[in-house]
Amino acid sequence: MFNSWGLVNAYGTWSSYYVGYSLRGVDQLELNLVGSTQSALVLLFSNVVGRLLDAGHFRKVIGCGTFLVPFGLFMLSVVHPSDIEAMASFGTVWVTQGFVVGLGMATFFVSSSQVASTWFPKRRGLAVGYVACGASVAGVIYPTMLRYLIDAVGFNNAVRYVATLTSVTCIFSFIFCTPDPAHEHHTPQTWCNIRTWVDMEAFRNKAWCWFTAGVAFMFFGFYPVFFNLEEWASVRGFGTREQVRSPITPQTPTDRPLQTFWLLVIVNGASTVGRMLLAHFSDKIGAINMHIGSQLTASLLTLFLWTFAGSETAALAFCVVFGVFSGMVIGLPPASIGNILNCSYTAPDTRHFAKKKLGHWTGMMYTFAAIPALTGPIIAGHLITRYQTYLTVQLWSGTNLLLSCLCMAVSRWYLPCSNGQRVGEILKAKCGKSEISEKRKSSDGTESSPDPLSQAPTRVPSNNVSRNASSESIYDHQGRMA
Repeated sequence: MFNSWGLVNAYGTWSSYYVGYSLRGVDQLELNLVGSTQSALVLLFSNVVGRLLDAGHFRKVIGCGTFLVPFGLFMLSVVHPSDIEAMASFGTVWVTQGFVVGLGMATFFVSSSQVASTWFPKRRGLAVGYVACGASVAGVIYPTMLRYLIDAVGFNNAVRYVATLTSVTCIFSFIFCTPDPAHEHHTPQTWCNIRTWVDMEAFRNKAWCWFTAGVAFMFFGFYPVFFNLEEWASVRGFGTREQVRSPITPQTPTDRPLQTFWLLVIVNGASTVGRMLLAHFSDKIGAINMHIGSQLTASLLTLFLWTFAGSETAALAFCVVFGVFSGMVIGLPPASIGNILNCSYTAPDTRHFAKKKLGHWTGMMYTFAAIPALTGPIIAGHLITRYQTYLTVQLWSGTNLLLSCLCMAVSRWYLPCSNGQRVGEILKAKCGKSEISEKRKSSDGTESSPDPLSQAPTRVPSNNVSRNASSESIYDHQGRMA
């Protein structure tokens, strides 16, 4: 996680440097393309990497990432001009940092959670939740490290130091990070069969389809916040940066003592709290219920608190509160898929499918989210350049997060509660009881007996499978990503 989503979370600091120096004048759309390419590749290859891990190719997968991530960063330091006033080639920056590094990150995303899930089968959700905190920790370390090293030794040398850190951590993982030897590996009979990669049963499950649509909308609006936060703060005068060459003219002088990169650090640091909370409470509340609530809160924070932030204090408040809920939002999809499977296969002779299909359905969900993850930040960047205001990205992100919440709520509608009844049936029964109660009260003036359905739990039933709450991914005992 440290060298996968952690680098994506830190991209806002890289983008801020490019805007002010080597890629000044480049459309914000193109700058966001580098970070969105990384996130899209991580999601696009989730299902493929998961299937390779199922077959026992762990060392080969990790070995590819151990080479690609540091190699891409080292090559970035080579192709990037050493003269601070020289212009870099956007194409070489995209290939090295966006494509090569993104491919390497894709191998780490699913592997880290898979290892934790094999060693801690009874405390899987908690273990994977803490593993997912690595992305937040990296989101604190990388921006801080890059920012201070650029001042001390220049951009190219700073990138080399970052590449060295990724090399050390990747090699450490390659040596010591191994699945439980008792973990079973299942190699498919043929790699060419489409059913090896796609489970058509998922498309007949309305809850899964609506939830996948919700995750797609989530990625449309989630990372534009991270990629544009620093530039927004600089333009609004809530922080200072050495050079402000944003496409938008600053509204107020940036003489504040707060460095803008600290806002991104605060968001990533606060997301650690959210990831820990989901690891502890998703089983009690129900992962999909918790996801809907956190998604709604994140959308309202983006639409109102971020949009109307008129001071440095309000900006800091947004970073802290949004950071907490962002950790929940990005970490709950695998556990929510576990809830959907548990509710879809309730018969004793089909319950084993819930665990068997967990990695497959989650991998498919993330694969479908790859295109929104790629295009969301690009569209947001174009809106900024086109309308010359960051209000566009605030409305874009908030609206998509709200649409994501609505899709997840529809998905929840198709799922039964822990008493076996669906939400719609409970609401209809309660409405019917209310009408009968009103008629009785009007006829004899007495209170009717309490409605037994009012005590129906609203939490989705869960077992050990639904404990797989992770910010990035979870794997079942067969090695598939949850």
